[in-house]
Amino acid sequence: MVNWTELWLFALPALLCWAVAALLSLRGKWQRSACLLTILGLFIFGTYIALMWHSLERPPLRTMGETRLWYSFFLPLVGLITFIRWRYRWILSFSTLLSAVFICINLLKPEIHSKVMMPALQSPWFAPHVIIYMFAYATTGVATLIAIWQLCRKQGQLAAIDNLIRVGLSFITIGMLFGALWAKEAWGTYWSWDPKETWAAATWLCYLIYVHLRISRPAMVRPTLLWLV
Repeated sequence: MVNWTELWLFALPALLCWAVAALLSLRGKWQRSACLLTILGLFIFGTYIALMWHSLERPPLRTMGETRLWYSFFLPLVGLITFIRWRYRWILSFSTLLSAVFICINLLKPEIHSKVMMPALQSPWFAPHVIIYMFAYATTGVATLIAIWQLCRKQGQLAAIDNLIRVGLSFITIGMLFGALWAKEAWGTYWSWDPKETWAAATWLCYLIYVHLRISRPAMVRPTLLWLV
């Protein structure tokens, strides 16, 4: 049975794989090896999440510590996808660094709670809703990193930013739909404008405005990127 005390056994090898992959990607000659090491790290860390899921007898999505596990997993995944698609040598370094921050928080301050989930969280819509949101925020987070790089270096990376934001916005939309179905099943209403729902709607609207500005005002690059950041 796996719990928080075994996190370091999986997290440290995964971080080592991601760190070496990041260094290899910066060299430019070892891109295939960088991809394989990143995948190996994802497999190691994903194994821990799967074992935690089995041990807890529920999806590890209830607490902030469990949520950070998914951020730690999805950030290198999105970094890898971005690296393969657009060959940004630095992206694996940034995604590894952010993932390491979340992992270190969990290592230093693990959150140990009961296995039992409250009835409202036992809906079949709960797990896909949260997992989709974690992936969406990891995607938009990487897009924001590229936007900061674009603002500082003024290099032509707009296509990557636009594509990542569109993907992230699509997943946020799907996540909101699943969340509404979950809310209807658990509380009898699709939307109640509580703080979480209001924040989700505001986030969705911000990314939608970015997409609208990129389509309607393509020459207005810097203000649009500042809006995203």
